[in-house]
Amino acid sequence: MNKKKRNWITVLALTGIVLILVFWLVNYGMFLFFKPTSTETKQGEVLSVDSLEIVTQNLDIPWEIAFLPNGQMLVTERPGNLIIIDKDKKKIKVAGVKHIGEGGLMGLAVDPNFTENNFIYLYMTSESGERLENRVEKYKLENNELKDKQVIISGIPGARYHDGGEIVFGPDGALYVTTGDAGNEKSAQDLNYRGGKVLRIKDGGVEIYSYGHRNSQGLCFDNESRLWATEHGRSGVKSGMDELNLIGKGKNYGWPEIEGSERKDGMETPVINSGAKETWAPAGIACLPGKIIFSGLRGESLYVYNIASGETKAYLRKEIGRIRSVAVHEGYLYFSTSNRDGRGSPREEDDKVYRISVNQLV
Repeated sequence: MNKKKRNWITVLALTGIVLILVFWLVNYGMFLFFKPTSTETKQGEVLSVDSLEIVTQNLDIPWEIAFLPNGQMLVTERPGNLIIIDKDKKKIKVAGVKHIGEGGLMGLAVDPNFTENNFIYLYMTSESGERLENRVEKYKLENNELKDKQVIISGIPGARYHDGGEIVFGPDGALYVTTGDAGNEKSAQDLNYRGGKVLRIKDGGVEIYSYGHRNSQGLCFDNESRLWATEHGRSGVKSGMDELNLIGKGKNYGWPEIEGSERKDGMETPVINSGAKETWAPAGIACLPGKIIFSGLRGESLYVYNIASGETKAYLRKEIGRIRSVAVHEGYLYFSTSNRDGRGSPREEDDKVYRISVNQLV
């Protein structure tokens, strides 16, 4: 074989190797840093219930917690109430909410420019003719009243179950929204269907940011502007396979084609999942430097995922019941119970919002 021919073969071989490496990095490179394995949750350091501070109680199925720039806490109640908590508690009835099954008044986001415009955003289940739908509405919150309603997006598929419901502003100023598959599993893969998606809304435009989701109920951006999401896995007799995902634009997260640690070309495997033997039923989520905190409804725990080590710890396991929302504010972690949602065992003066120093968990 002459030298020129050998060189040509070498070039072709090297080109093939490079193409294979590029393909692998694009499709699986993130797993160098995030191993998509089922996670055996470890018991966190003992956290005494007596160390929890009760911020407010006697709530009716609280779903989301957020804070105004002046420090006032806002809480949505699924039957259709917005609660403003300061020295006392003010209840505002939100019109048009249909509380049925898992649906009702859910997500809440405060506009990044609230001090100038007083805007807040609410995600809710409503009725459109004879069918259910989910929508996002914008209000001006002034003098403890909701004014100037604007519908930001409507027609999101609604059902008794799998309504998604989380909304959060990103570093880019866009509003990110989780939608559930509304029981229509296969349509989570359909880009003409708004269920089973993460939507991005900005300047009046709506885009599908990611798809193939079953029922995501938590979103947060970390200090590197990465978007994380919790997602409920299968339910019923099997249960389990709950997920924590790192969301990328245009990515397909596999439901219902893959679950747990399964892989398929063109689909994303979760960073961690609960496996088949444990059910988290993850809901709210909060990002801290190097760690992700998320709540468990059926798991009845606060979970802390360490990004560097891949370890997940459970706190308050079975101590206060179902945990729904989590929010970080001025060094404290706030979290609510959801024991009055028909699936828990209500305790005296439930539901409650608690708080602890974030240092007690991390």
